[in-house]
Amino acid sequence: MNAPARTQRPPFTSVLADDTVTLQRLTASADAELSALPAKAVRDARQQRHADVLLEAARDARRAFLALHTEAVYDLLTDHRARYVRLPELLATAAERFPGLVPTRAQLDAEAGLIQAHREGRAIDQAILCGALLRSPAVGAHLIDAMLLPTPRSLDALAAFRETGHLALPSVTVERAGTAAHVTFRNAHCLNAEDDRLIADLEVATDLVLLDDQVRVGVVRGGPVDHPKYQGRRVFSAGINLKDLRNGTISFAGFLLGRELGYLHKMQRGLLTDPAAAWSTRTVQKPWVGAVDTFAIGGGMQVLLVLDRVIVETDAFLSLPAAEEGIVPGLGNLRLSRLTGARLARQVVLSGRRIRATDPEAALLCDEVVPAEAMDEAVERAVRELSTPAVAANRRMLALAEEPLDLFRTYLAEFAVVQAHRIHSQDVLDKVERRWQRSLSR
Repeated sequence: MNAPARTQRPPFTSVLADDTVTLQRLTASADAELSALPAKAVRDARQQRHADVLLEAARDARRAFLALHTEAVYDLLTDHRARYVRLPELLATAAERFPGLVPTRAQLDAEAGLIQAHREGRAIDQAILCGALLRSPAVGAHLIDAMLLPTPRSLDALAAFRETGHLALPSVTVERAGTAAHVTFRNAHCLNAEDDRLIADLEVATDLVLLDDQVRVGVVRGGPVDHPKYQGRRVFSAGINLKDLRNGTISFAGFLLGRELGYLHKMQRGLLTDPAAAWSTRTVQKPWVGAVDTFAIGGGMQVLLVLDRVIVETDAFLSLPAAEEGIVPGLGNLRLSRLTGARLARQVVLSGRRIRATDPEAALLCDEVVPAEAMDEAVERAVRELSTPAVAANRRMLALAEEPLDLFRTYLAEFAVVQAHRIHSQDVLDKVERRWQRSLSR
């Protein structure tokens, strides 16, 4: 079997209709050869090399097509930007409107149930489109706006929440108390680790906090967990659920990009309520408090980087174990150094350094360190201090100065592609498999 040579550029003409047909032909040819190979789980080394060449040839075609047509593609998918389409729907529509550009529903369904190591890397194909869209200033800004709007689930739940002040979602609860709304993680079975369900629930909770006029401050905290070592204790978050990553249930659109464009960005920049309004009135922004019990690891620590007040339990620690996990810690690389300085940020991200609450460096990442029995009082005090009307206006200006939208957009464009490659890289697959095997032996 001879691998096809990658010597010629895809024969695109800059005419969208013609190039759409060409893209479909090129990717369909690669897919046909790929389907003739054994499943990835049972390929030998030579067959896998051939598969890699086929996949990369199709990706070259997608990149070349988007280099010519990114804005035209987005305009057709959004009725010339008259509609704000969330990312999962956008990818699904793109698969139908531009065959071969991103994976079809059938292709994604065919890999459902396979572990990550046995998949072809379809998330990379989705990332190529997302990266191209976000690199375009006009298109990227419109997509970011689409993801800052309230989700349909949030709007469905809003009336009941306004009336009762309480909502219990599968992995999150939201409870209004005075001027605050308390968002509590309750993924107890996995140390409040992040999975697709938690990310979706957190976005609903964030929307409700920002839409409820009775709420002035949001509070984020982990609930009690089931782990034998921490039984009954509150834990902020263990970060990404690596078991789910190994099992192939961490999604690209819903998790890897969805958390950054969704609840985290809404906490930082606010909820978009009127896209046509002036900048200062188009979003609802409120201050956020984080209460860290026990630890905030990985994605848990990333949450703290967008909050306005962080209170940490005396024996807690913070970490971004990106080097150990092999993936990129979300927007941690963008946000951490402005709090800690470049040298400490490198120690945390590249070397896995833990910051304990009692370390002097903890003052760069948290506002207050308190014993466990004083946490509730400290949170209430922070809520009172942040409830004044001027706080929301000033945090809006701070966010604008610290992380301009174009900086966020251009970072996220590259993050989308890099992270999609990382979750399919052999070193990451090997690490999550080793963790999985260790968990089975315990």
